[in-house]
Amino acid sequence: MKSLKKIAIPLTVGIIGALFLSSCSVAIPKGATAVQDFKADKYLGKWYEIARFDFRFEKDMDHTTAEYSKNSNGNINVKNRGYNYVKKEWKESVGEAKFVNSPTEARLKVSFFKPIWAGYNVIDLDDDYKYALVAGNNLDYLWILSREKTIPETFKQRFLEKAKALGYKTENLIWVKQD
Repeated sequence: MKSLKKIAIPLTVGIIGALFLSSCSVAIPKGATAVQDFKADKYLGKWYEIARFDFRFEKDMDHTTAEYSKNSNGNINVKNRGYNYVKKEWKESVGEAKFVNSPTEARLKVSFFKPIWAGYNVIDLDDDYKYALVAGNNLDYLWILSREKTIPETFKQRFLEKAKALGYKTENLIWVKQD
């Protein structure tokens, strides 16, 4: 009986740990593809969040931005910032992103709480790197980003159509105040 406990307890803890870590997926939504021939250096800098699905990390936030810079190890430093209009305070979160496959594929994993990683997939991007559509692991996470506080209607519609075609419920997007 004693030897069974010596095996069962570590095995159970291991299985629970593996299930937890596998839930921290760095997947890409079915049907979506990450931008190829991605130029990370062009993507670096400040982006304004134009729209997103509401989730607890950005709840009640406006004036949200993401700023990307290259770390000395080649990974990408991520600084997200926004104003919580309910608590009337600025919030900031700093994390790190790594390429899942190759730096020329816009498929990354990002972590703000290591060892937990989540997918960050640029699935549409204009040629000048001014407007981007970013998908998370699944259909629960979606962002429309711009280098400016607004986005032209043509890119807004392009991104919305692409997201709808992938199965996103775009009617649930929150349009972020950036004034």
